[in-house]
Amino acid sequence: MHGLGWIVAQAPTPTPTPTVDPELVTPGPMGFAVVALLVLVVVALVFDMLRRVRRVRYREEANEALDAEQRALAEEAEEAEAGDRGDAAQGPRTDDAGSR
Repeated sequence: MHGLGWIVAQAPTPTPTPTVDPELVTPGPMGFAVVALLVLVVVALVFDMLRRVRRVRYREEANEALDAEQRALAEEAEEAEAGDRGDAAQGPRTDDAGSR
């Protein structure tokens, strides 16, 4: 048993031999520059998109406020017109206190 352990201990362990030169498969400075440029472009596009979405949202809020104001004015005009029609249909008002 001791003899087998001695043989295994004496056997050399194989070391992996690189098949490809690590300098050829790493991205290097050019790869870093391309990725950095891509990141900058994406960040710029995100900020531009956020600005445009914010502008659209503010524009929609302003349009809703203007629409609500126009609806309120239209309702007031309809109420005033209905009140004028109601007064005209009833005829002139007579004051009971003034006729005595």
